[in-house]
Amino acid sequence: MRLHNYTLLYLSVALFFIIGVWASIFYFQMLDEVYDSIDDNLQNYKILIIKKAKTDSTILQKVTFDESNYSIKKLPSIAASKTKDIYKDTLMYMENEDDLEAVRLLKTVFTINHTDYYELNILSSMVEEDDLIEDLFYSLIWLYAILLVSIFLVNTFLLRKIWKPFYDLLNQLENFNLSSSNFQPLKTNVHEFKLLNNSVSDLLKKNIELYTSQKQFIENASHELQTPLAISINKLELLAEKNELTETDLYMVASVIENLQRLTRLNKSLLLLSKIENKQFSDEETVSVNEIVNRLAEDFSDLASFKNISIEVVQHAELSVKMNKDLADVLLGNLIKNAVVHNSSNGYVKIILEQDSVLIENSGDQTLDAQHIFKRFYKNAAEKNTTGLGLAIVKTVADKYGFEITYSYNDKHCFRIGF
Repeated sequence: MRLHNYTLLYLSVALFFIIGVWASIFYFQMLDEVYDSIDDNLQNYKILIIKKAKTDSTILQKVTFDESNYSIKKLPSIAASKTKDIYKDTLMYMENEDDLEAVRLLKTVFTINHTDYYELNILSSMVEEDDLIEDLFYSLIWLYAILLVSIFLVNTFLLRKIWKPFYDLLNQLENFNLSSSNFQPLKTNVHEFKLLNNSVSDLLKKNIELYTSQKQFIENASHELQTPLAISINKLELLAEKNELTETDLYMVASVIENLQRLTRLNKSLLLLSKIENKQFSDEETVSVNEIVNRLAEDFSDLASFKNISIEVVQHAELSVKMNKDLADVLLGNLIKNAVVHNSSNGYVKIILEQDSVLIENSGDQTLDAQHIFKRFYKNAAEKNTTGLGLAIVKTVADKYGFEITYSYNDKHCFRIGF
């Protein structure tokens, strides 16, 4: 979810509760004002009726509401002394509505010449609460919708413009490459964005320096290791060719040569892993997976014949992928070599090319740990001459291009690369 949509989601939820609370408070305050206004009118009407009753005795004969909104009845003096002004809500039949409607009633007592006491009931129509709630509800729905649309428009046009430097920075970081150092600080008048730009720029500068230093160290260390290793292996081979060594000495020399060769392979594999992770294989082109598989199958045919292993290539489709050609060789080469080397005698290797995947099957009696097989230095305990980095390199290349690689075992080892 994008940032402005994420903000809009939280704002819409917050507004829903804020408007709900505000509506409740507004509703009760409005009712209070309505009651105050009606009660004031009733009080004023009461004063007018009592004043007129003292001069016009016919008013005292108005015992029912009928066409008017008040009634008067005589009270005993004892009952009158206990009665106070009472305001209450009640219902009254309305001819025009043909139904009972809510009204406000004032019940009070007054006296004429301090001898006769009368009860005065005055009615006043009032706002119907159900209609008021309904009107308020629909008004709030419209208010909520208008606010959301307004916030969305502000988010879309105004905030997008304000946050443009931030999104430009993200875009630069997504396309940033340590080897090319293509980061350019953005110009902005917002202090926080300036601070972010400077912090990111300083961080990338330090990482570029560290990357360059590490790259040089790895290359130099690898080069410096290769030379003495090659010289040592060469001298040991010359020593082994002499007839002066005993059989025990020859065995020891052969063991040292084997370990040095393994160290040479390990050095090359670690260097390759480092180069892949440091994104030093930046060149990309459309490569034919079919051509690479056919060539590699031919290259490994001698090793397979030596181990009496058959290699079969099944091409159901022409498969091409955009990636570095050298890494394509490494990816498929390591998998095919792994299938040949870690195979049973008189076994087979079958490579199946589909529309968007490559499946490499090989015979084998023992399943591997699917959770650890692609980790560095993981290998079968029976295999002592391998570096344990071949499948780790395969996984690193696959992750670099977003390929999916899986392993399964069903009386045979199956490695699938989904492009």
